[in-house]
Amino acid sequence: MEITPTIGKFPGLQQPGMTKKPEASRFGDFLGGMIKDVNQTQTDAKKITENFIAGKDVQIHEVMIAGEKAKTSLQLLMEIRNKTMDMYRELTKMQG
Repeated sequence: MEITPTIGKFPGLQQPGMTKKPEASRFGDFLGGMIKDVNQTQTDAKKITENFIAGKDVQIHEVMIAGEKAKTSLQLLMEIRNKTMDMYRELTKMQG
């Protein structure tokens, strides 16, 4: 069994000699990327639904899967937002 190195395969891992980004920037990039992904999922679900209504070659299960994927990704984003706001409130209480 061969063991292969993982550096370079996972974008979150740092390679030796690389400088680290500030944590706030990395979290902001993560959150921004997640918002874009959720928006894209919502757009895809809308497009598939419109194609189904127009009678194009789209099956009902594809519409349902796209809708549930969009719903689940939005719920996850909202939970991350809620937990982040809770964490911020707790930090401000600790500083006061």
